[in-house]
Amino acid sequence: MKYGFIIDNRKCIGCHACTTACKSEHQVPVGVNRTWVKQVEKGEFPNTRRLFSVMRCNHCTDAPCVEICPTEALHFRKDGIVDFDKDRCIGCKSCMQACPYDALYIDPETHTAAKCNYCAHRIDVGLEPACVVVCPEHAIISGDMEDPGSEISVLLSRQQTKVRKPEKGTQPNLFYIDADDLSLIPTATERTPDTLWGHQARGVGHFAKEAEKFAYSNEDVIGELVRLNGGFHHEGKKIQSPKTVEVVMDTAKQVYNTPNKGILWGWEVPAYVWTKAVSAGAFLLPFLAWVLGVIPFEGEIVYISGGISLVFLMLTGLLLVMDLDQPTRFVYVLLRPHWSSWLVRGGYSITLFGGLLTGLMAIEYFQLNGLKSFVLWASGLTAIVVALYTAFLFAQAKGRDFWQSPALAIHMGVHSFMAGASVFIILGFLGYVHEDWSSYLSNVLLVGILINIVTILIEMTMAHPTFDAKKTVEMILYGPYKTIFWTGIVLLGNFIPLLLLWSGQPLLVAFAAVNVLYGIYLTEKVWVEAPQKISLV
Repeated sequence: MKYGFIIDNRKCIGCHACTTACKSEHQVPVGVNRTWVKQVEKGEFPNTRRLFSVMRCNHCTDAPCVEICPTEALHFRKDGIVDFDKDRCIGCKSCMQACPYDALYIDPETHTAAKCNYCAHRIDVGLEPACVVVCPEHAIISGDMEDPGSEISVLLSRQQTKVRKPEKGTQPNLFYIDADDLSLIPTATERTPDTLWGHQARGVGHFAKEAEKFAYSNEDVIGELVRLNGGFHHEGKKIQSPKTVEVVMDTAKQVYNTPNKGILWGWEVPAYVWTKAVSAGAFLLPFLAWVLGVIPFEGEIVYISGGISLVFLMLTGLLLVMDLDQPTRFVYVLLRPHWSSWLVRGGYSITLFGGLLTGLMAIEYFQLNGLKSFVLWASGLTAIVVALYTAFLFAQAKGRDFWQSPALAIHMGVHSFMAGASVFIILGFLGYVHEDWSSYLSNVLLVGILINIVTILIEMTMAHPTFDAKKTVEMILYGPYKTIFWTGIVLLGNFIPLLLLWSGQPLLVAFAAVNVLYGIYLTEKVWVEAPQKISLV
């Protein structure tokens, strides 16, 4: 048994009955939707046409949201329905990044993820989903696709159908008859917050509670409709109206869509990637020096390295918890783990790394030298996992094409060594680290910067396989992030430190280290934030 949907666009009239029935059935809050009707206008006036496409969860056979969920809040039922358990959700928003179809949202009342669950409670008692029952044109067909006698199975065998983003390999179980690519492909039309039926500037989705605070009186609605003097008044304050939707058109454009959810992973995520790089690098630098025979890993080096790593590791954990919409449930990652998720693997790696660092300092204090070599190697291997795991977590976020780049793992690894070298150079300048290995630190940082520059060059110039990834690169190089990229990342974070390191002057080398740390943070900020600006629906 495998349930699926067919949307017959030959019949859909865009009445939004499915949207309202879904909201009523599941008490979906204002500003978010489980099911909605996307409307796109195409053609050149007067020969225009409006396209209607019902959007919702695709109940994929290979659902990336299930794979990335750290607590199995999202899971497969035996009948193929992708369901969710809000009591297990920690609000990490990983599922929202993983879904290529923008089908999930954070419920502003429960602060947990939610989506279309095929009205599983109705299916269990022999009823059809609410949207199917209410559709006046029978444009939504549901049923068991593996039953050859079912209506959906017959339609699939007789009609040509399309799915959204087949290149993602998710095997979606939502099919469209008579679908138009202008409606199914998000980047085929420009998304705007000013639409025919709504204005989204107040914040929705992850911030949907802000939308609920903004209510209009009847007079306000009239003022909105006639758009007198470019705006209307609410409680004595003038509020700017949305722009008038063009009637005469010469390009395809969206006139209605679900509200944009905005940036899901905010400043906390690039900040935690940065602190994690410092934590891992602060151990990997002396560990590598010990392996190469440059310095012995003993005495104050153990305490300095272990202490810095632990402090930044705790900051990493704090930032991770701060980013959760259900921060009190953060222990679910460890107590209710879903092992396919790299968020779980990373959580256990961070915990193990912290324990090994504590144990190493205890071994050094009590001079238990018989255990030291084993703990050093175990700590080194765990530090590498801590440095790299976020790249694999981002790779599980299949909704963001730019994060699928294999160069992301190189970024994470190189940044850890650059951050570790920078921290010890600064400590050496302040007199806390012996100057015997200053040349080693400078050389590591120099090599790290060169590899980083080459990696960025390749990633910015390589032929990206998808339009979304190419659009992200354009935003970084020529769009809203160009100043941060060229000035902050390329110039201040890489080329200026490169020149300062070659000078050999302690003050200039220390200044180079500070610039490198700043450049690493800016890189993480742009690499995390820019892909989230690409619309998924």
